[in-house]
Amino acid sequence: MPYTYKYPRPMVTVDVVLFSRDRKRVLLIKRDREPFKGRWALPGGFIGIKEELKDAAARELEEETGVAGVELKQVHAFDTLGRDPRGRVITVAYSGVVDPGSVEVRAASDAREARWFDIDNLPSLTFDHGEIVRKAFAGGFRG
Repeated sequence: MPYTYKYPRPMVTVDVVLFSRDRKRVLLIKRDREPFKGRWALPGGFIGIKEELKDAAARELEEETGVAGVELKQVHAFDTLGRDPRGRVITVAYSGVVDPGSVEVRAASDAREARWFDIDNLPSLTFDHGEIVRKAFAGGFRG
């Protein structure tokens, strides 16, 4: 019999902040599903029950943008109450750096579009993804 307990279980997601090598651009996706269908967001999604966080981040990045093989480093966990309208969701953010000319970006999975945006001119982002980008940028990740 599986272990059960009376405490509520939060959902866990991963989000990826992929910077251009010069750290002047960030790769975003346009969501193709609710919540926030048609709006810009970081690539990311729910982890699998038998999946480690870093593996989920790499999978989501590849599924939504076609970008694979990027070294990802954990940035921070974001747990603000109400950060996701689907319920109690905690996300663990990852960051990476890539030369945009070395990868072919293509939207896939639940992304309608994927493209690079200037870090100083980002569109309005869903969830708390603006805060996640700021934290990753401040962290000074260098690939």
